[in-house]
Amino acid sequence: MAKAKNAVVAQSGGPTPVINSTLRGIVEMCKGMPDKFGTVYAGFHGIEGVLKEELLDISAQSDQEIALLSVTPAAGSIGTCRYKLKAHQQEDFGRVVEVFKAHDIGYFFYIGGNDSMDTAHKVAKLAQEHGLDLIAIGGPKTIDNDVGDSEFKLIDHTPGYGSVARYWALTVQNANEENAGSCPSDPVLVIQAMGRKIGFIPAAARLADPNREMPLQIYLRESGLTLAHMADLVNDELKRSGRCMVVVSEGFDVGDVGERKDSFGHTQFSSSATTVEQVVVNYLNDAGLAARGAARGNVPGTDQRHNMIYASTVDMEEAYKLGQKAAEIAVLEGSGYMSTILREPSPIYRVRYDKVPLQQVANSERHFPEQWIAESRIDVTDDFVRYARPLIGDNWPSIPLVDGRQRFARLKRVFAPQKLPAYIPQAHR
Repeated sequence: MAKAKNAVVAQSGGPTPVINSTLRGIVEMCKGMPDKFGTVYAGFHGIEGVLKEELLDISAQSDQEIALLSVTPAAGSIGTCRYKLKAHQQEDFGRVVEVFKAHDIGYFFYIGGNDSMDTAHKVAKLAQEHGLDLIAIGGPKTIDNDVGDSEFKLIDHTPGYGSVARYWALTVQNANEENAGSCPSDPVLVIQAMGRKIGFIPAAARLADPNREMPLQIYLRESGLTLAHMADLVNDELKRSGRCMVVVSEGFDVGDVGERKDSFGHTQFSSSATTVEQVVVNYLNDAGLAARGAARGNVPGTDQRHNMIYASTVDMEEAYKLGQKAAEIAVLEGSGYMSTILREPSPIYRVRYDKVPLQQVANSERHFPEQWIAESRIDVTDDFVRYARPLIGDNWPSIPLVDGRQRFARLKRVFAPQKLPAYIPQAHR
């Protein structure tokens, strides 16, 4: 019988509260099929770890630590990166082949967003071109929910989004209590949400108030409104309710607020520069409010994507099953696929797990459906609420505490012996 090939699993891009649930699903499925999978390694900090031959031995970890991955947020366990294999980086491609050959790697799992699926697709093609016996599989992840198509036929939603949506549903609920109490002096509260290119995250604020009882306005990047429009609309709400809460996307157009590009070419916003929230607060105060007092602001940071307390139990379970599905695809279907989640047509929320070709999702980019933006342009429709509501679940996650602190997975830093000369990734030279 042929010897079982080793596997490498890695992560890329921004983390999520449930990214390690997908990792756990892959690892436990691989460990459960010793006739198919040999040693399971993790590329330490994504594809960069592969290039540097920094392969963390996951098989050397205890079952307890692997199980704790599901309650461990972000990507601290095996690290992530924002390194993309680009067509001109032929040395990088050659290095990937060398590392995989040196460590008898027959499976490569890459967890991430659209750019990560592009990397997985390139690795799959690379193996084919070099006659390397390698199966490359993608596992979807992104809080932005922008992987796939706008018709939701390739994937219904990505792991990570449900947890961030829950974060915003609960955050806005709590913010509403403060705004209601402090409105005589602070009638307007502006809260900035992540979502540089797409409106799914700020749209989730509506889940805090599906019956529209709060004086809540939601400004997506796609709204097409200006600051002047916003000032008028906020003052209209102040005249009606005496207070107003504004949830604004970090991608809302307020002019230059210190944009920069990450290594994927995506726009990011520097925390040291002026934020969209600051621009909005200053503009509203300068324009004048139709109520006594001033506008104030709040900018939740990366806690949106690493706060385990707000994780959706539905998201946690689905992320885990997508990891399991990725390993199953590798065994039953072969290379060049991403595990995916599709919603069944039913009034009761049900999903199934399937596969889609990596080439269809590599560098894909869905758009927030125009029909889900309310006619007012400062709200989303009930159809969006029906889509998003099941994703946030109904229960708090069960997170173990030791000495009053969360008990996260702590993987031993046991690495595969390096067999090749040291290497600096091309983009870092």
